[in-house]
Amino acid sequence: MKRLQLALAISILLLAAGCGSGAAPETAPPPQAVTTESVGHYCGMALNEHNGPKGQIFIKGQAAPVWFSSIKQVFAYTLLPEEPKGISAIYVNDMSTAGAGGAPDPAAWIDARQAYYVIEGRYIGGMGAEDAIPFSQRDHAQAFADTHGGRVVTFADVPESYVFAQ
Repeated sequence: MKRLQLALAISILLLAAGCGSGAAPETAPPPQAVTTESVGHYCGMALNEHNGPKGQIFIKGQAAPVWFSSIKQVFAYTLLPEEPKGISAIYVNDMSTAGAGGAPDPAAWIDARQAYYVIEGRYIGGMGAEDAIPFSQRDHAQAFADTHGGRVVTFADVPESYVFAQ
């Protein structure tokens, strides 16, 4: 009897283990280049008319990204309850590769959740206000903070009070 119960239990476990969705894990779409049609989600203005780092968020089931003129707007989108939550990828410009004048390399995108951010500094972003500045390298972020003020945090550590501060 015990053997039968053990065999039944093992069969149930094996059956349950094989009952996945059968679908391969979704691959994140690659970042897209900013074009003349890339318009900021909140401001409705062309991204190529703004200085500073920009962001793009991909929503599951949509081919085109949602564009952002500033990094704080990227965070706001992820926090606001009325915005879609089916996010498949978030990218921000990597300021570790910025030119001498501080302009982001338009081809340098990094996973926003892996970036280091300088917040609460004196850097004015794309919307003419202080903004979070993303870096792929922690030491580059710290050097920027040493020069421009602020502190270095990860994506998960950016406070909501900072994102929505006026």
